Amino acid sequence: MGFVEAIVLGLVQGLTEFLPISSSGHLLIVPDVFGWDDPGASFTAIIQLGTIAAVLAYFRHDLARIFAGAWRGIRSAEQRDGNQELRLFTMVAIGTIPIAVAGLVFSDQIEHGVRDLRLTATMLIVFGIVMELADRLGRQRVDIERLTIRSGVLIGFAQALALVPGTSRSGATITMGRALGLKRQAAARYSFLLSIPAVVLSGLYGLKDIGDGVQIVPTLVATVVAFVSGYVSIAFLIDYLGKHGMTIFTGYRIVVGVLVLAFLV
Repeated sequence: MGFVEAIVLGLVQGLTEFLPISSSGHLLIVPDVFGWDDPGASFTAIIQLGTIAAVLAYFRHDLARIFAGAWRGIRSAEQRDGNQELRLFTMVAIGTIPIAVAGLVFSDQIEHGVRDLRLTATMLIVFGIVMELADRLGRQRVDIERLTIRSGVLIGFAQALALVPGTSRSGATITMGRALGLKRQAAARYSFLLSIPAVVLSGLYGLKDIGDGVQIVPTLVATVVAFVSGYVSIAFLIDYLGKHGMTIFTGYRIVVGVLVLAFLV
């Protein structure tokens, strides 16, 4: 992998990880457009560590508050009643279980079986329509502080669907959140928080292939680029969802999916 390819793929990863348009799908489509080899599931997982670093940087104050509050609740029984931070911390932990289990059980299919452009294009179209329906029909009434354990777990199961390229991790979690009545910004914030343990676990698992099909320097370059572009992507999406719906992302998904299928035919 050359440096230009690494920079382009890092940029694609950062810009598409948090937008509900599927970063893994784009990391299959873009190399095919330019005639490059498939970078592989491990490369994709590793450079996601750059985007998760962007989440940690952007939400550093929220995360510090959540960890501090959760730690108080863990240490003292008197601090547990009404402890919103401990509750949110618990929901993120529980919501991570589905994707962790699915990732281990279906690891071979994830690395090889589902990395197909026809499947990716189909998921872009189908899940784009589902996302639009959930956004239009979902009631904007629930803030992240009022998120229930049940809702947190269901959003966690939705996150597991993103193991199939073309689905979009942020798209799946925000869609489920909107279907459960979360406000758009609340759904996005919980989606970002839920991404932290899932992407970290995936990235660390992918590190096993460093030097064995995954080149160190280009991967590092792509990861740094993904961090910078990912930070910009988060700021954009949080601001955008406060004013607009998901239609622009739905339209983009459908257009890209149709074009990919047309070219494959």
